[in-house]
Formats: sequence, structure tokens, C-alpha cells
Amino acid sequence: MKKLVLFMHISLDGFVAGPNGEMDWIHVDDEIFEQAGKRIDEADTALYGRVTYEMMEAYWPTAGDKPEASKHDLDHSRWYNQVAKIVLSKSMKGQILDNTTIISDDLADHISKLKKKPGKEIIMFGSPGAAHSLMQLDLIDGYWLFVNPILVGNGIPLFPRLEDQRKLKLLSSLVYTSGVIALHYERVTEV
Repeated sequence: MKKLVLFMHISLDGFVAGPNGEMDWIHVDDEIFEQAGKRIDEADTALYGRVTYEMMEAYWPTAGDKPEASKHDLDHSRWYNQVAKIVLSKSMKGQILDNTTIISDDLADHISKLKKKPGKEIIMFGSPGAAHSLMQLDLIDGYWLFVNPILVGNGIPLFPRLEDQRKLKLLSSLVYTSGVIALHYERVTEV
């Protein structure tokens, strides 16, 4: 069974973006890109909300073609162009896109079916609105949280108000030279 894993940058006070979607406080460097590279090696499906998908689609298909492309750009562009993409969006309903499936309704049913297919992980980059919907339905199996050493003060929180507790188990933590800390959690399922 596939696992759905969220890969997200977060401020120390729990925000994934500022009040107007600002993400200029997020720190990325070669150490963090190396971890992203390891994560994409474990995934054969990418899941996005519409806004993040449009951002990714505007950059990654040709990022590796540029003369100044970094190793990360080359690797991620190659992966992005071949990976199966899922977009959670009501406004894109009915669109036909190459190697991309749009899910506009029955989220729990569609994601549950997707997770039952053979293969590698489903990785979700960013997409806080979509992540909130998936958290409400308890469909996220793991979290890679990159805690940036900054207090944003206000903005889009990572975690919505949930109706019940969700227990997580810390699998690993990494401290980067920049001060960013990567925390890898998995959901604890009660038996």
C-alpha cells in the first residue's frame, strides 16, 4: 500500500506562508535539496493543490533545460516531467492534462483508491489548502517538516483545527548548517 507523505517548510511558530502567501522566509540550500532528491527517489506520484501545481508547472518542465541549471534543477525537472501528478482542484474539474489527474470531488474515495495501487510513495510538496483537506480526512501517512528558524507571526498555518487527536511518531531528525531542522514523522494508527 502506498503512503501519502507531506513535504513542507514551516516557521518555528507553525506557519507555511505569510498572510499574503509570502514564502520569502523559507531557507533552501544544497543540503536541503539533497534531502528533497532522496524523497523524490522514494515517490512515483506527486500530489498538489491547484495553486502549487500551477507554480510547479510554470517552472519545472523546462528548469533542467536552462544553461545555468543546478544539479537540483536538472534532477527535479527530470523527475517532475516523468512522475504521475495528481491535482486537487474544483476549478480545474474536467481538464485533460498529460500525465496529470484532476480530483475535484470524493477526495477520500479517490485518495484511498490511489493509495491501494502498487508502487512507491505519493509525495505532496507544499499545497497547504490541499494538505488541510487531507488532514481533516486523516489521509496523510507521513510528514517531512522543515522547521525554519524564524517566527513569521501571522499567516497560513500548517495544521488546521482537527476534530480529534492525531498521534505521530518521530522517525528521524536532521539539523542543517543553516539552522533548519528536518523532522520526519509517521502517523500512528491505532489498532
